[in-house]
Amino acid sequence: MIIQSMQTKLNGIARLGHLGVIRVEGADAASFLHNQLTQDFSLLALSQARLAAYCSAQGRMLSSFYGFKRSQTEVLLVCSLDLLAPTIQRLSRFVLRAKVRLSDASADYKLCGLAGEVLDAVAGTSQAPWSKLDIDAASLIFLYPADGVRRALWLAPVAQPTPSGENISTEDWALSEVHSGIALVSAVISDLFVPQMLNYESVGGVSFKKGCYPGQEVVARSQFRGTLKRRAFAAHSSTPMKAGDEVFQDADPQQPCGIVAQAAAAGGGFDAIVSMQVAAAGAGGLHLGSAAGPALTVQATPYPLLEDI
Repeated sequence: MIIQSMQTKLNGIARLGHLGVIRVEGADAASFLHNQLTQDFSLLALSQARLAAYCSAQGRMLSSFYGFKRSQTEVLLVCSLDLLAPTIQRLSRFVLRAKVRLSDASADYKLCGLAGEVLDAVAGTSQAPWSKLDIDAASLIFLYPADGVRRALWLAPVAQPTPSGENISTEDWALSEVHSGIALVSAVISDLFVPQMLNYESVGGVSFKKGCYPGQEVVARSQFRGTLKRRAFAAHSSTPMKAGDEVFQDADPQQPCGIVAQAAAAGGGFDAIVSMQVAAAGAGGLHLGSAAGPALTVQATPYPLLEDI
């Protein structure tokens, strides 16, 4: 696969207009989310963040988030903007008597991506992914790197100044998301994948120690019974790709063997995260759109996968 180095390109600040912010506030905010999402929010420290998913009863991810506590009674969830409203609507059905309120807080905050030397200047020493650093009223969420370049999400009230630095284009930040190997669920792929199909169990997106949540039995069974037949892979094509595109293999031209979860333009083509049958990824002979479509090449993701248990 062709991967364009981002060591010199990804350095600065990106405006992240494709993301939105859900505010969950109240005395029961953390416990409510603990019972709804794939991650442990009850024990989440103020210095931590979490990648988490909200699943259907069948274990399919309806949406996913970067989540963290602003205080002991307020949690913010950063998600794909096109899923924000339906996610609030669905989660609100289960509030019942819990002391919690959900709202769209996107207008209250500015969301930026920081990378490279700009991030070093703001945050100083390196911190592990899913750690959180508060700077005045802003929160800095450390993400997985892309091609060795450190990245973080900057969330701050709209009145707080943004760190200074060169602009990172929307296209370059999108490519860094793909190269990190972690796809946030967007509307076009909502309700298609259990978390393991996007490798969430391998990048801190699923807790197998917490209690029940919607779809928990399906997610746990997939992990503990060794039935993980689909994983997320890095992929490259010389032609455009977008989320929701199907992938086919020569050996079975009638049925898709994978679906593009996230894609971005790269030098000389497009790179993507593709959720695919493990056997098909290893066999090769892959094509985009149909068995007669453009060739697709794959390789392993940039992090180790958690072994089936």
